[in-house]
Amino acid sequence: MSAFTLLGFGPGGWGGALLLAAGTTLALALCGFLVGAVLGGLAASAKLSGLPPLRVLADGYTTLLRGVPDLLVIYLLYFGGSAALGHVAGLFGATGFVGVPAFGVGVAALGIISGAYQAEVFRGAYLALDRGQIEAARAVGMHRGLILRRVVAPLVARDALPGLGNVWQILLKDSALVSVTGLVELLRQAQVGAGSTRQPFTFYLAAAALYLAITSLSTWGFSRAEAHARRGAR
Repeated sequence: MSAFTLLGFGPGGWGGALLLAAGTTLALALCGFLVGAVLGGLAASAKLSGLPPLRVLADGYTTLLRGVPDLLVIYLLYFGGSAALGHVAGLFGATGFVGVPAFGVGVAALGIISGAYQAEVFRGAYLALDRGQIEAARAVGMHRGLILRRVVAPLVARDALPGLGNVWQILLKDSALVSVTGLVELLRQAQVGAGSTRQPFTFYLAAAALYLAITSLSTWGFSRAEAHARRGAR
């Protein structure tokens, strides 16, 4: 069977399954990125706060998650979560292995991992702020909440976009690691197709092309967002 037939959408073709798996990969990475943005924002705020306990906790979080291999984090969440869920189920008389949802584990793992990197991106963007603009906002009578919403947040978001784009690209590729939990995302679907047809090169090349298409579109999207955010900025 030719590569075009294998990757097509007709009978015996794997094109539909690969596109569906690519959608799962995109959804997994997007959900993980959004969770990471929340965690990263909280960690950055803690690092910049004047409270030593919060700074210590945030420093510990970013140091630990940036120092431990991503695959190990996924394993710990999957098997640790399954063990905890199995223990709870055992209290109600259930026996055997109880697995946690693979997609949920993937989102949690990618969110926790990317949050550690996004925290540093947000912190760096905040430290790069022009303090003169904050002082000008205070001079015209803006209160703290209004300054945060109208001045600080837009400027931090603008300066953080390049770093966030890099985190997104890394996260998109790291989503392939979630296949170890059994989730049928793009890499896992390529593995299944390669094993079923004994044509691994065709399927892995197709998966690489789909990853490249997603990352290329993402790069274009972030570039457009950066250009829009910097309109009028010198």
